[in-house]
Amino acid sequence: MKIAFLTPEFPHPKTGTSGGIGTSIQNMTRGLAALGYQPLVLVYGQDRDEHFEENGVSFYRVRNVKIKGLSWYFTRKKIQRIINQLHADDRLDVVEAPDWTGITSFINTKCKVVIRLNGSDTYFCHLDKRAVKWANRFHEKRALQNADAVLSVSRFTADVTNEIFGLHRDFTIIPNSIDAASFAPAGATSSQTILYFGTLIRKKGLLELPHIFNKVHEMNPAAELVLVGRDARDIQSGNASTWAMMQPLFTDSARKKVSYRGGVAYTEIQSCIREASVCVFPTFAEALPVSWIEAMAMEKAIVASDIGWAPEVIEDGISGWLVHPANHELYARKITALLEDAVLRESIGKAARQRVLSVFDIAVVARSNAEYYQRLLNK
Repeated sequence: MKIAFLTPEFPHPKTGTSGGIGTSIQNMTRGLAALGYQPLVLVYGQDRDEHFEENGVSFYRVRNVKIKGLSWYFTRKKIQRIINQLHADDRLDVVEAPDWTGITSFINTKCKVVIRLNGSDTYFCHLDKRAVKWANRFHEKRALQNADAVLSVSRFTADVTNEIFGLHRDFTIIPNSIDAASFAPAGATSSQTILYFGTLIRKKGLLELPHIFNKVHEMNPAAELVLVGRDARDIQSGNASTWAMMQPLFTDSARKKVSYRGGVAYTEIQSCIREASVCVFPTFAEALPVSWIEAMAMEKAIVASDIGWAPEVIEDGISGWLVHPANHELYARKITALLEDAVLRESIGKAARQRVLSVFDIAVVARSNAEYYQRLLNK
């Protein structure tokens, strides 16, 4: 069985930077290759066309077609030709694509196409309560309607997607995964460090975090907040920097305990997690966040958002704590309780890793994916 992943991003020096979709695909290809399958990755939006192979995975870099006003159409037709040729050459049996911007909306393949929900633009705009571009909504809905089968990383994302597009599709739920063996337990630390890692952007609760930390600082003046991730433009206000918007929200005293390290290489994230006592994710919009799973695998106590998808990742009070990001007082109290109780942190951290091993480890998830695709191809 040969599975191809069509994606706008993948974390590799030749394909550029990547977010959660690319990281999830990287984990899946490694897991499938370990099971003896032959995964392919087709990355569009590249600066050149290129094919190379690495660690049992075939990569195809695809340069977009540049025709004013029609690039979207001719790029899709170029991808269609590549997929159909690979299928004719017996190089692939099925193609998986993300829901983001509906890349497969005008791609007609001779093989089966599966859409996996990681959160479409329409989905995130719905959660953010802002307008979505007409073209993105059109292509995303058309791609979902035309897909041979549909997956979702969380039940919440599947239900919301059906609602906002007026669909009645039966989504199979297979979560995102990580290689838990690569995220070894960090061990106990006596630091008073709180870590957020991810993009600095409104939808991830970064404009709530200063208010939360102000209250933590009042309860525990020794607490420190470390922020790791690239800065982002704020869509609602047009401000070029979310970090610039955050700074005036801290009290003068609390601001002295805040460190922003900017974006770091993915390989450095584990060092940041290891140094922290508590990880925080006060987000308003996710599908099923890989960052949470990575911190859990390293036995870190987490205080995260309680919205929608969250209970599918963390069992509240067992493998982490879930609080609404706008409830600054309660959020701060949960963080402070963990900072002050090493035994509690250890208990929650160990439960978090056990949940990752049983639900989100690549060995478990890759097998679920392989079985799903085999059933699909057998129909």
